[in-house]
Amino acid sequence: MTQTFKRVGFFRHGYSVKDVDAFMARAKRVYSEKQKAAAAFTENNDAAEIRNVSFAWKRNGYDAAQVDAALERLESAYMKHKRSEVITVRGEEGWLEKVYREATTLYPRMRLPRGKRFASASGRGYKKSEVDLLVEKIAGYFDGKTPLSVDEVRRTLFSSARGDAAYDEQIVDVYLDRVVEVLTAVE
Repeated sequence: MTQTFKRVGFFRHGYSVKDVDAFMARAKRVYSEKQKAAAAFTENNDAAEIRNVSFAWKRNGYDAAQVDAALERLESAYMKHKRSEVITVRGEEGWLEKVYREATTLYPRMRLPRGKRFASASGRGYKKSEVDLLVEKIAGYFDGKTPLSVDEVRRTLFSSARGDAAYDEQIVDVYLDRVVEVLTAVE
């Protein structure tokens, strides 16, 4: 098999070659079956599986940045295909209505006061003030006041904090996954 991504070198760790190749081969198989692509790749018919896939770290593995970039392109391709299918069945207005419905599910947390938007972490979590700044930027984007890109949300890193100064990471991650899905859908 031809090497898909650059390897990091024998003494460094990267994504497991076996895991990445298996996932990418499966994705290629599914996407080559154009009529079944959206339904077959994930049970939920969304891009969450692509966005949330993880690979073991192995010595001399694939360069993580290259694999992550390929996954982002794959997710965008999936969303474009999904959009095309919805437009074929329901028209452009149907697609916009679907995206609008998904976007409105994000608003309730945006309206909550700073420090209260997510559950507090029971141990370590994301620093509340940093998460709140991003949520406010997301709100500004949806209100048409602030530019925001999918990459900006994907690449945001939060400092670690404890207890009342921290939000539960899992809850924040699920919310940001939905934000990424909506932003990807409108690109």
